[in-house]
Amino acid sequence: MWHWLLVPFAYFLGSLSSAVITSRLMGLPDPREEGSKNPGATNVLRLGGKKAAIFTLLGDLLKGVAPLLVAKVFSSPNDVLALVGIAAFLGHLYPLFFGFKGGKGAATALGVLAGYSWLVGLFALITWLTVAYLSRISSLAALTAAALAPVFVWFVLGSPVLTGSTVLMCSILFWRHRSNIQRILRGEESKIGT
Repeated sequence: MWHWLLVPFAYFLGSLSSAVITSRLMGLPDPREEGSKNPGATNVLRLGGKKAAIFTLLGDLLKGVAPLLVAKVFSSPNDVLALVGIAAFLGHLYPLFFGFKGGKGAATALGVLAGYSWLVGLFALITWLTVAYLSRISSLAALTAAALAPVFVWFVLGSPVLTGSTVLMCSILFWRHRSNIQRILRGEESKIGT
């Protein structure tokens, strides 16, 4: 039963907003109030530059991967791993410590995928980097990686539970990016570096 304590731990860890914490430590504007008003690495890049964005990105990735690594140390079964991953992801989206107003979840989702399997994380990262390089649109890269993530999980791990949790996580990620999807379709989405 103690395995299930990892689920609230993952949510609390996910609730630590890397974007807000990094911005406060570096004296930058609150990313929830400036730019795109999304507390994520892309908005922090616009507001504070590459160094702040890298710290934010690493923090968001770590929030996803760390609780899963802890769960694996204790040999948690796949159903627990699935819930731990979803909890970390939802903590980022709806952070307890920041008024339940979080980011869109792309980096934390990547961390969760890497926590399931480093190979799954690598495939998702390569997908993101390829689409970002070709399109220069961060949200399109994230959405493409999310669309393919359940396929990666299934072929690498063959786990219906982890594949199902990935479908759920990525469906939520698509919903959180609905305004980005509309702008992409209109050709109005901001490009990386602008």
